[in-house]
Amino acid sequence: MRMKLGFLFAGQGSQKVGMGKDFCEKYETFGRIFDCLTDDERAAVFAGPAERLSDTRYTQPVMVAFAAGVTELLRGRGVEPKMAAGLSLGEYSALSAAGVFSPQEAVALVRKRAEEMSRASEGVDCAMSAVLGADRKTVEECCGEASGLTGEKVQPANFNCPGQIVISGEKTAVSRAAELLTERGAKRCMSLSVSGPFHTEFMRPAGKALEEVFKDTNFGEMKFPVIFNATGREKGEDETVAQLLVRQVSSPVYFEDTIRLMEEQGIDAIIEIGPGKALSGFVKKTAPSIKLFNIDTAEDFERVSSEIAAQIAEQQS
Repeated sequence: MRMKLGFLFAGQGSQKVGMGKDFCEKYETFGRIFDCLTDDERAAVFAGPAERLSDTRYTQPVMVAFAAGVTELLRGRGVEPKMAAGLSLGEYSALSAAGVFSPQEAVALVRKRAEEMSRASEGVDCAMSAVLGADRKTVEECCGEASGLTGEKVQPANFNCPGQIVISGEKTAVSRAAELLTERGAKRCMSLSVSGPFHTEFMRPAGKALEEVFKDTNFGEMKFPVIFNATGREKGEDETVAQLLVRQVSSPVYFEDTIRLMEEQGIDAIIEIGPGKALSGFVKKTAPSIKLFNIDTAEDFERVSSEIAAQIAEQQS
């Protein structure tokens, strides 16, 4: 049976100090792409500390440059996907992989995105919490109730996989929603370390700023389908990539829907590109039959690219 490969790109939160250093030392192609980072961004990723790298203004360009470098290396080994997606920030990496943006364009765009998201977060006493063991309807109802009770705003931000949903908003409302969810059977609500109320209506000013940026942005044709966060499906005929990216910053991420669609489209193997294995964990809980690979280090790249290239060669023989 022929393997049908998908790529998933990690988002903010999985970054780590030192990521990409081994790639830069070993692969000139990767180093050239990483060179589009500023001196401050390179210092944040190579020297840290972790708190500095976790600042969204550093995290976003570093993660996208890393993903673009790995994607280019995979392409050089003949490894390309039939479909791709990314978690939040990772969507820009997926679009770059598909040829919509060059790596340099993608890094410049997320640099602006980070700036605007940071600005939109100013003055908001925010929080995010991962809710385990509750369904969508219950989470949505509890968020609505908590907003009404506190006069503050909280809403679902990420539908990651069955039994894991992230809520985001103002701190008091997030705390009240977590209490209500626990009362109604959620197994656990875990507070997350974040610098803004991402994927909520608080990010609409960032979306409006991006809308202006996109007016002067050239969007290339996709070489393969990308599944979008804001809808959990491919771009519709009446939609543009710009519209979907504007929506993305202030709407929930439908990642569980994304994984299910990849499975429906026949994707039977996925490479997660980026530090950690968070997305692979979501895939295991949503579509356990899909074979998973992860590329975090240069050693991972050599192992994964060799294994997949061998399978591709076998299919072609």
